[in-house]
Amino acid sequence: MTARVLRIRTPEGVEFSQTLAGPVVRFAAWVIDQAAIGALLSVIALLVGFLGLASADIAIALYTVLYFVLSIGYTLAFEWLWRGQTIGKKLLRLRVVDAKGLKLQFHQIVVRNLLRFVDSLPLFYGVGGSACWISRRFQRLGDLAANTLVIRLPVMSQPDVEHLVAGRFNSLRHHPHLEARLRQQVGPDAAALALQALLRRDDFDPAARIALWAELAAFFRAKVPFPAEATDGLSDEHYVRNVVDILYSKARAT
Repeated sequence: MTARVLRIRTPEGVEFSQTLAGPVVRFAAWVIDQAAIGALLSVIALLVGFLGLASADIAIALYTVLYFVLSIGYTLAFEWLWRGQTIGKKLLRLRVVDAKGLKLQFHQIVVRNLLRFVDSLPLFYGVGGSACWISRRFQRLGDLAANTLVIRLPVMSQPDVEHLVAGRFNSLRHHPHLEARLRQQVGPDAAALALQALLRRDDFDPAARIALWAELAAFFRAKVPFPAEATDGLSDEHYVRNVVDILYSKARAT
């Protein structure tokens, strides 16, 4: 099957593309997740089995409740906490995203997972798999209702950040505790977006470039505020460049 690509154009005129995940790799991720759920249910069954020594009826009722909670809650919890990924999706480098490139919302995760029961009919995702094959963007019914897509994350080689920021003083590195917090707070998607903006800076017209730097700088400043002495006099572009240096480069003495 030919890979299909999702293209998103930002208000600043920057275009980003992502490869959509097809039904075969999505099914493989589902199989991995089912194996993980099965392993957890085995542990639960073992624990509930001890309760069955006292009351078999209570043990059966408890296991039934936990089965449904785990079956539904597994994907809800992982896709929310891991920003669109479960164990299976993470292993196969897949991620659920908003179809318009916006931030994935919790209600979207709830909708797509509540409809998972319908997609799984009659067996082994017959309905959902058929919808994926027919859909132009490989969406099952839950994706269509939640306005979500599943993309394949590219394998990114380590960029030559040393060359990108060579000869530039980074005042943010005088605050190693804030550096560590920044690496913790900023996810890989935001880091990759800032890096691509720097690598492609000459592709943007001046007005779009200024607007993009302002938006990125405001985002990173909100994540981890650095003291005034570290940021005074820095342009938005220089601030973003310093952040990329921290996120991608190995720690070194300042």
